[in-house]
Amino acid sequence: MLARPALAAALVLAATPATSAAAAGPAAPAGELAAPDISFTRTVLPNGLTLVVHEDHKAPIVAVNIWYHVGSKDEQPGRTGFAHLFEHLMFQPSEHARADFIKTLEGLGATGFNGTTDQDRTNFFEVVPVSALDTVLWMEADRMGHLVGAIDQKKLDLQRGVVQNEKRQDENEPYGRVEDVMTPALYPAAHPYAHTVIGSMRDLDAASLDDVKRWFATYYGPSNATIVVAGDVTAADALARVERAFGEIPPGPPLERQSTWIAPRTGEQRMRMQDRVPQARVYLTWNTAAWGSRDDTLLSLAAQVLSAGRSSRLFKRLVYDDQIATDVSASQGTNELGSTFTIQATARPGGDLAAVERAIREELARLLAGGPTADELARARTEAFAGFIRGVERIGGFGGTSDVLAEGQVFGGDPGHYRRELGWIRAATPADVRGAARRWLSDGLAVMDVEPFPELRAAAGAERAAPPPAGTPPDARFPALQRATLSNGLTVILAERHAVPVVNLDLYLDAGYASDQGGLAGTASLAGSMLDEGTARRTALQISDEAQRLGAGLSAGSNLDQTVVALSALTANLDPSLDLFADVVLHPSFPAADLERLRKQQLAAIEQEMAEPFGIAERIMPGLLYGPGHAYGQPLTGSGTAGSVRRITRADCVRWHDTWFRPNAATLVVVGDTTLAALIPRLERLLGGWRRGEVPAKRIGPVAPPAGALYLVDRPGSEQSLLLMGLVAPPRNAPGAIPQQVMNAILGGKFGSRLNLDLREDKHWTYGAGTVIVPARGPQPYIGYAPVQADRTSEALAEFLKILRGIRGAQPIRPEELAAAEASLTLSLPGRWETGGAVAHSIAELVRFGLDDHYWDGYASKVRAVDLAAATAAAGIVDPDRVVWVVVGDRARIEPGLRALGLGEIRHLGADGAPLAAPPQAAPAATPAAPQP
Repeated sequence: MLARPALAAALVLAATPATSAAAAGPAAPAGELAAPDISFTRTVLPNGLTLVVHEDHKAPIVAVNIWYHVGSKDEQPGRTGFAHLFEHLMFQPSEHARADFIKTLEGLGATGFNGTTDQDRTNFFEVVPVSALDTVLWMEADRMGHLVGAIDQKKLDLQRGVVQNEKRQDENEPYGRVEDVMTPALYPAAHPYAHTVIGSMRDLDAASLDDVKRWFATYYGPSNATIVVAGDVTAADALARVERAFGEIPPGPPLERQSTWIAPRTGEQRMRMQDRVPQARVYLTWNTAAWGSRDDTLLSLAAQVLSAGRSSRLFKRLVYDDQIATDVSASQGTNELGSTFTIQATARPGGDLAAVERAIREELARLLAGGPTADELARARTEAFAGFIRGVERIGGFGGTSDVLAEGQVFGGDPGHYRRELGWIRAATPADVRGAARRWLSDGLAVMDVEPFPELRAAAGAERAAPPPAGTPPDARFPALQRATLSNGLTVILAERHAVPVVNLDLYLDAGYASDQGGLAGTASLAGSMLDEGTARRTALQISDEAQRLGAGLSAGSNLDQTVVALSALTANLDPSLDLFADVVLHPSFPAADLERLRKQQLAAIEQEMAEPFGIAERIMPGLLYGPGHAYGQPLTGSGTAGSVRRITRADCVRWHDTWFRPNAATLVVVGDTTLAALIPRLERLLGGWRRGEVPAKRIGPVAPPAGALYLVDRPGSEQSLLLMGLVAPPRNAPGAIPQQVMNAILGGKFGSRLNLDLREDKHWTYGAGTVIVPARGPQPYIGYAPVQADRTSEALAEFLKILRGIRGAQPIRPEELAAAEASLTLSLPGRWETGGAVAHSIAELVRFGLDDHYWDGYASKVRAVDLAAATAAAGIVDPDRVVWVVVGDRARIEPGLRALGLGEIRHLGADGAPLAAPPQAAPAATPAAPQP
């Protein structure tokens, strides 16, 4: 919602039939902040299931979002992790739905689906074409009413293994063990929040089949659930469908609920830990007001005042002025029984963490003493409303309409609770925010210092009918595109979208990471990040403050081929937002002081990348695939190297901007609440004086296929090993691109792919594995990944190779695999373009790859035309003998097994990609199975 989905003391609904229609919220007075009102109807079925329906007919899609009022707080000592474990088990086949849940959703064209668990609730959501609504409701009802009979020891062991690998993966990341230490320290031992959501390895191992079945019978009945149906349906139709699917399921048992338990603390508690991190970090945490309280909302505003935007108190002091930290954030982590307010800051490399903490305390003391200024509060208020508006443009997913309504119903008994929260935000005064901060942040502080290791500092019952088949899929409707060209040659593409009062503008420039060719790697990233750090008319702080006052989002970023400057503006503030946007695009001043500050941040980011398994691999792989002379042969992150970033000067940034920012080599993509007639005169006035010019050609031509090789990066103590596969595929707009997309979906591009089903669902050696063709104008990086438990490294790599060989014909693509991949790629199109941002992304693909304006209109038919022969031929890009493998893990544990695979010489690299002399071989381990030919 306005922060993390909120969680508060719920009002238990009577399990008697009742229907009510929501009244519209009061209109905001003229000149005040307003947000779209979310209409809804609410019905409680005889079995206690609460149904909330929201009609939204902008796209032929529907979201189904079920919230069960159960989370880790409901677990008993010795049985922690059950709620999260059961989230995983719920995706297994149920008694009547024998097919894998996620594979079925992918075949229906779902554009979003997931399950999540936190302290207070478990939810499952899907966004599908409206034609699939009955099928999805049947599936949800079957796992609500008919799951327990399908759970056996094998399924329990499988998902237990997946969850344990998820825990290993989390803890293998920098700062990944903080939660394990902090959580029990914040609460008394008997408190429901005194353990982590994912639980302990010991408790997961101890979970028995009977334990799991009792847990399900207790908490997953309709009387403990709310279902939201939002989208292209009517309330009456949705009610009839839900009654048909769920009506026969008996209610669950009566439940006792813990009332609010904030667990106030006094005094100060200090903790310290070491981790595999390049920079020290400090966490300051207080136990605070629960969900649904006015103070919870006021503390969210206080967090924004402290850390949102460059001129926020903590960012300006720690990062901008004193430059003693590379990042800082403050947040109110809202929960049902009681919340936490956390400030975290990362010291600059080699910096003084004590000085960082002193500065935080001083800035917090200033806020407690004087409260926010009227201007600070106004900016925080506008940002909160703007964030809400952008979130509810979507019907599903995190923070979408269905989430907002479900949250209010489950924790407050009112789907319209968001109106109360917005009202508190609108009415808040500086004194209100100061009062809330004083009440909760004056005492009871817990401090955690995280310091680097020294070596890193240096380096059912009755028969149930079959599921109803999905109806005829709706046609995908890509919006009509309108084009215009400014007098200086700038191409403007507009897609009108009037669902929410927002206009998104994305200026695509022919630059990107590839524009660093022949220069200093990291220039595009550093110079791009400086675009809003100051102009001839505005300082960096003025830019940040003005954007906040306008409720505008302003950002810049790059991919391999393009640099994009993006603006998201509220329609009512479009003119001043456009003026700010044009100033940033045309007149960046690249202030020397800000360059030094951002240089330090980029160097710190490089250090962080070199401490993370994925970051290490992403930095190393491109150079191995493309070599030093190609424009793509630099880290995929675009951050450059420490040596190159240290040498970038202000003149380099100015030269980069002068070279690549040319209107005739740029396209402005506009999606939202405006018209071409209204927009073009504004753009001509603001951007018409931008001078034309030619941009250099980038060296992105063909490359010789790399020779197969295995590289090993030692990361001592890693509980997991990251396997990264690298190949080179043809450019995105080359013939055969669509068959390659279909083939990739079968191999590793979706949850139900061969790679993920084998390594995760069958062998449970990983939390997730997959493949991705990284989009590019030139030869595309084709990357596969699998973070696996360390003791299965060599076996997992052998299995990975077996799957790569199989897709080329040893295990031929089956008709059902082809049909599932094509369905996933085509049936998802109606939901793919739900939001303005999603539409803009698809238009950007047309621009980036020179595709026709009607490309998306014919995309589905081209995908369906791919037959088995074409999909198998597309697998020709998957040459197992030319795979470049990068393995990041604990060399002492994994190298003997890797050598036994017989893949040739193992080459050792440092985290920076530099070759290392081969260290002495570790003692041999048990020989794993060799890869099958």
